[in-house]
Amino acid sequence: MSDSSQVIIREAADSDREAIAAVLLEAYGQYSAFMPEAAWVEYRNSILESVNGEAPAGRIIAEIGNQIVGSVLLFLSSEAAYGKPELGIQSPIIRLLAVSPGARGQGVAERLIAEAAVRSAKLGAATLNLHTSDMMSAAVRLYERLGFQRAYETDIMNGDILVKGYRLGLVPAPQSTISAEMDAEYGAPPHNRR
Repeated sequence: MSDSSQVIIREAADSDREAIAAVLLEAYGQYSAFMPEAAWVEYRNSILESVNGEAPAGRIIAEIGNQIVGSVLLFLSSEAAYGKPELGIQSPIIRLLAVSPGARGQGVAERLIAEAAVRSAKLGAATLNLHTSDMMSAAVRLYERLGFQRAYETDIMNGDILVKGYRLGLVPAPQSTISAEMDAEYGAPPHNRR
């Protein structure tokens, strides 16, 4: 694979779902060795349901050379992300961050998280949340290096596994910046045209 300067980050199209699922299963397959077979099958099915579900507010992908090498799903609440309104998270949550093993070490995960953070800030969110477990130690190190802090009150028990909550503080984008970007992308509204 080439270096991260060749990484393109974009919103996934519906036609990308199969490739996203393949990247997720390739990336998360390493954890099957740490789970009972029935738990892995359930987790695998959950991954596929998340990719094909309609709940994500964003399906962000990374491409290198027109090949999808990474993805992350962005949800707007704990209810949308997990079907758990009782967690009380009413700000964006990322789930299922994945990078193909062959594309790791090139900053792909950081770029995906950065895009999710920018999108969240543009929504006016003060935080970006995620959940992970100790089994995903490399991911935990990445999140902590990027400034995510433990959010103990959002921890979840999934059977015997403690799924730890993390949150990253965001600086919401100024409304003028959002308006200017939207005007540039979609054209200025009639009352703003000169």
